[in-house]
Amino acid sequence: MATPLEAVTDEVRGVWTDMIDTMEAMPGYGLAAVQIGVMLRLAVVDCSAERGQAVRMANPVILHASAQPRDHEEASPNLPGVSAKIARPRAGTVRFLNADGVVEDRDFVNLWATSVQHQIDHLNGKMYFDRLSKMRRNMLLKKALKPR
Repeated sequence: MATPLEAVTDEVRGVWTDMIDTMEAMPGYGLAAVQIGVMLRLAVVDCSAERGQAVRMANPVILHASAQPRDHEEASPNLPGVSAKIARPRAGTVRFLNADGVVEDRDFVNLWATSVQHQIDHLNGKMYFDRLSKMRRNMLLKKALKPR
């Protein structure tokens, strides 16, 4: 589990910048600080077509999730070469400290909602494949371990 932050500092903003650079290099739609070895509750998400619209979040918490699911093929740089279709709520409201250190409640839908939920899972010590049945998870992990 990642450690919550008391405030957004210049150091935190620097970590967010590193995270965005890493996310863009992957390429990916989001990144949690724990994925780069920083055990703080920080995440970035950018699902915009033109990029450069990253949402910086500290201490993100899902306040509300829609009952309507949305399937999306998810993957992670922590387990390269494999992916799985995961059903998550199609929309949700998330509370977080934004880049200005202000508490913000924001609604996310579709790919944005999927990515935010995926990053919050990372901050809670979970991976996308933890949402699979035991059999599907074992098959995915076995495939990931095969030499390429």
